[in-house]
Amino acid sequence: MAEWEENSEELESLGCSVVAVSSDSLEHAEKMQGESGAKFPIAYEVTQEQVEALGAWWAEERGGFVQPTEFLLGRRGIVLGSLYASGPVGRMSADEALYAIRNRERRRLG
Repeated sequence: MAEWEENSEELESLGCSVVAVSSDSLEHAEKMQGESGAKFPIAYEVTQEQVEALGAWWAEERGGFVQPTEFLLGRRGIVLGSLYASGPVGRMSADEALYAIRNRERRRLG
């Protein structure tokens, strides 16, 4: 999350917003936010039903949690890219997201 916060100015300049979603408690979300310095919102205590509505994967172990899932959404909420993981490997970096966004903007503005 710190990486996303470090790139917040460039993301903002491109008209992007970052939102994190967690099945953890409010206390854990606040701890993650504090440790990372993230200023973007973190939804917490997300339920299995809400996770499945997002199309994300729910893991039953350790009391249940949402697996890493990331979406790049366009201006009208159209999914431009997504990443689904079944563990801690394979998460999209802020640099990768910025590359995709800048590239799309170059093509859009032609």
